[in-house]
Amino acid sequence: MRVVATAGHVDHGKSTLIRALTGMEPDRWAEERRRGLTIDLGFAWTRLASGPVAFVDVPGHERFTANMLAGVGPVPAALFVVAADEGWRAQSTEHLAALHALGVRHGLLVVTRADLADPGPALAEAGGRLAATSLAGVRSLAVSGRTGEGLAELRTGLDEVARALPEPDPDADVRLWVDRSFTVRGAGTVVTGTLGAGTIRVGDELDLGGARVPVRGLQALGEPVEVVRGVARVAVNLRGVERDRVGRGDALLTPGQWAATREVDVRVAAAWVGEGVAGEGVAGGGAAGGGVEVRRGGRAVAGEVDGRAAGGAGARPGLSGVMPARLVLHVGSAAVPVHVRPLGPDTARLVLARPLPLRPGDRGLLRDPGRHRITAGLVVLDVRPPALTRRGAARQRGLDLAGDVAAAHLRARGVVAARELRVLGFGDVGEPVGEWRVDPAHRAELARRVPEAVAEWRHEHPLDPGVPVDVLARRLGAPPEVVERLAPNVVAGRVPGASNLPPGVERAVAAVEADLAREPFQAPDAARLAELGLGSREIAAAVRVGRLLRVADGVVLAPDAPHRAADVLAALPAPFTAARAKQALGTTRRVAVPLLELLDSLGLTRRLPDHTRVVP
Repeated sequence: MRVVATAGHVDHGKSTLIRALTGMEPDRWAEERRRGLTIDLGFAWTRLASGPVAFVDVPGHERFTANMLAGVGPVPAALFVVAADEGWRAQSTEHLAALHALGVRHGLLVVTRADLADPGPALAEAGGRLAATSLAGVRSLAVSGRTGEGLAELRTGLDEVARALPEPDPDADVRLWVDRSFTVRGAGTVVTGTLGAGTIRVGDELDLGGARVPVRGLQALGEPVEVVRGVARVAVNLRGVERDRVGRGDALLTPGQWAATREVDVRVAAAWVGEGVAGEGVAGGGAAGGGVEVRRGGRAVAGEVDGRAAGGAGARPGLSGVMPARLVLHVGSAAVPVHVRPLGPDTARLVLARPLPLRPGDRGLLRDPGRHRITAGLVVLDVRPPALTRRGAARQRGLDLAGDVAAAHLRARGVVAARELRVLGFGDVGEPVGEWRVDPAHRAELARRVPEAVAEWRHEHPLDPGVPVDVLARRLGAPPEVVERLAPNVVAGRVPGASNLPPGVERAVAAVEADLAREPFQAPDAARLAELGLGSREIAAAVRVGRLLRVADGVVLAPDAPHRAADVLAALPAPFTAARAKQALGTTRRVAVPLLELLDSLGLTRRLPDHTRVVP
C-alpha cells in the first residue's frame, strides 16, 4: 500500500478530488459535510495499477493547521491542490512550508476547477513556488472534479508517484503515530495511523506510554487482516486499553527499541515562506550547514544572527534572535510545546513539554501558533544529549553537532552499550569491546589509568591476592567487561596483587625461612607464627608470592619441601609406613600426615592398599 496526503488552501477542492478518485466520502463529521469544510483528518482509498493507495485528506483552514500537520507528518507523498479560479493563497504557502520542512519529495501538483478558469496561470505560479522547495520538479496537471476532466491523467500520475516511493523496511522497529482513536462496540479501543515501516501482526504486544498492550485485531483498507507492513494506513484494535488513555500524538512502538526523550538536539533547516510573504522565518543553514538568514517582508537579511551581522564584533552564533524561545514541535502526529535554546548557527536544543519516542534523522517542524506561522523545519541529531552545565558548554555542543554527531555522543560518554546506541538511532560507532562501544580517546585514557589504579589498590591492600575487576571498574567509572580487556593478567576476575611483601611481613617471612633452613620439615607452630605476627592474610600473601607453601591449615613449609621430602623418603626401604616417614623427616604427625597426602597428590609417593607407601 502507498499513502498520500492532500495539501492546499481551504475550499480548493481537496476533498472533492478524493471523492472523485475513490468514490468515498473523506469528511467523517456531519458538520464537515454540512459546511462543506474539512475540519479534521479524512481517510479514503482506491486501487491503481501499482496497487492500493490510501489518502489522508487534511483541512485547509488556518484554524486547523495542527490537524493538517498531524496528517502529513508520517506520510511520504503529497497531492498539492490549488484552485484555478483562486490561485495561490495564504494556506497554500503554509502547507508548502510544512511539506518542505518535513522533507516531502514525492507528489503531484494538481490545479482543480479547470472548468471554472484557465488553469495555466495557477499552474505557472504554483510551479514556481514549488521549484524552491523539496517538491521541485513534481509533475503538474489540471483537473475538474465536477466534469471529470484530467482524472485519468491524475490516476496515471498517482501510479507513477506510488511506483517511485522508496520501499520501507519490513523488519524496522514499529512506530505508529496515532492520528485518531475511538471505541467500537464489542471490540474496545481502536487507533488509526500511518505505519511508515516495520510489521504489525495480530497477537503482537506493542508499547504504549511505557506499558505493553496486545494487538487484538488489525484492519487495512476497510478489511480485517492478520499482518500489516509499512507503508500502510492501519487501524489497530487494542486489548485492555481505555479510550481516554490514548489519543492523537501518542505512538505504538516495538517494545524496548525506542528512547522516549524530553530533550533533543536538532539541526534547524530552512522554513521556506515564499517570496514576498510577510513575517520572519529561518532560511539558509539546513543540513548542509551555513549561516542563518532572516526574512522580513520578503527581504533577505543575509547572515544576520542574533540581530547582528554574522562575523561582526561581538557576534554570537545562535538562533535566539531569529525565532521565539517557545514554539510547538510537530513530529509524526504529535504537537508538543518546546523551549528552544540555540547552540550554533543552525543547531538548537529543544526541551519538550512531554517525552516523545524520537531517533536521529527524524524530521519535524517548529510552528509559532500565535503568529500562525511555520518557523523552521528540523532534523533530530541526538535524543539523549549531554547536560549543558559548564560555561561555554552550549557553544562547544554546537561545534560537536557540526561534525559526526554519533561520534560526539560517544565521546561525551566514553563508553556506551551497543544496544543503547541502537535504541538511540546511532548504530555501531567507536571501538567494539564485547557488548560495549568505546570512544578511541577514552579507551586510550582507560588503558593509561588501569595500571595506576592497580598500583594504587596494591598499595592500599598489599596482602590481598589481587584487585577484583568489578572494584577496578568502579574506580575507573567503566564497565567491568571493558576494564577486563584492558587490565593485565586477569585471573578468575582479579588482577594479581603485589609481587613484593610489605616490610613487616617480609621480615617475619624471612625469619620463618631461616627456621625452615635449619629444620626443613619442622613447620612453625601457632605460637611461633603469632610471635612473628603472621596471621592468615599475611601467610596467604607469602604463599601468593611464592615464599611459603601452605600444606594444611596452620602448616607452612618452604616451597621446595615436597621434593626434598621425596628425596629423603626414597632412601627408605620400600614400602614404608607413615610413622617411619615421620621419623625419617624429623617432624611431627601434625606435619607428616598432610605432607604425605600432598606428596601422594603430586605423584611423588604412592599409597598402597595396606596404607604403606613407596616412592615411584
